[in-house]
Amino acid sequence: MGSKDADPATESGVERLIRTVGPDMERVNALIYAMAGSNVDLIPEIANHLVSSGGKRLRPMLTLASAHLFDATGDAHVKLAAAVEFMHTATLLHDDVVDDSAVRRGKPAARVIWGNQASVLVGDFLLGQAFKTMVEAGSLECLRILSTASAVIAEGEVLQLSGAKSLAKGEDHYMAVIEAKTAALFSAATEVGPVITGNSGAAQDAMRRYGLYLGLAFQLIDDVLDYGGNRDLLGKETGDDFREGKATLPVIYAYQRSDDADKAFWKRCIEDGEIRDEDLDAAIEKVRTTGAIDDTIAVARGFGKKATDALSDVPPSPLRDTLGDVVEFAIARAF
Repeated sequence: MGSKDADPATESGVERLIRTVGPDMERVNALIYAMAGSNVDLIPEIANHLVSSGGKRLRPMLTLASAHLFDATGDAHVKLAAAVEFMHTATLLHDDVVDDSAVRRGKPAARVIWGNQASVLVGDFLLGQAFKTMVEAGSLECLRILSTASAVIAEGEVLQLSGAKSLAKGEDHYMAVIEAKTAALFSAATEVGPVITGNSGAAQDAMRRYGLYLGLAFQLIDDVLDYGGNRDLLGKETGDDFREGKATLPVIYAYQRSDDADKAFWKRCIEDGEIRDEDLDAAIEKVRTTGAIDDTIAVARGFGKKATDALSDVPPSPLRDTLGDVVEFAIARAF
């Protein structure tokens, strides 16, 4: 359950979540390593490179917590949590190929070491293992929820690609991308918790909304952290989104509020990909002085409130309070 010396008064929401679901996460981790096994040596080599790279595994922890809100027993929720993590890991492998990323969680991205082809194929293997494990959990509804999320995530990838490096697409397009790419898996991860324990209806809807809005808030704060955050919090190098030409919400806001000279700067960097050594520092200054950072945080806070409000439809408990604190943690990363 975590350190006996942990002080509940100073723990963050995520630290409390880790302590609460700790025993089940040990089971999830063991299952993850078993699922990564293969007679083809390259598969576990690449899978374990990412699986063991130190991510918080927030999504599977949310699945476990959501199930425990409704008194989960047995191991079906453990299998679903492992499947959720494999879906996320597969997405990261594919994302790094699409984005030409060099670093993931402070280590060289798998594509840098083993190449794009191997990264994509191992990502496909992980998705296959995820679906196999969902079937073993024994819930057709959970399988529907997670398979739908997998399709939505892929749609989000294509939607992002269709508007890649475009400042003209605007806020609505970007919000649609992150709802599909990030929030869909958060939403599915929390929705399956009540379902696997036999609780549908209002409980299922509440946890679906909680995950959706938490996921949106989480991604928006990641967008903020790219312009001056901590690499350990972000899981990649600060400025990666900028260097990859991603028109995230802080960039969209800064561009919309710019004069002609600054608009030319953003078009050169984001749309044309002509980035000079000093441009990241200039971009950080521009997103801050235009209020783009503060306003992105405000949007994240709005989604955070919706996530917390969704929990009001769940019976009160210390675990429900912890899930509320996770929302606060997701937003507090920006400070």
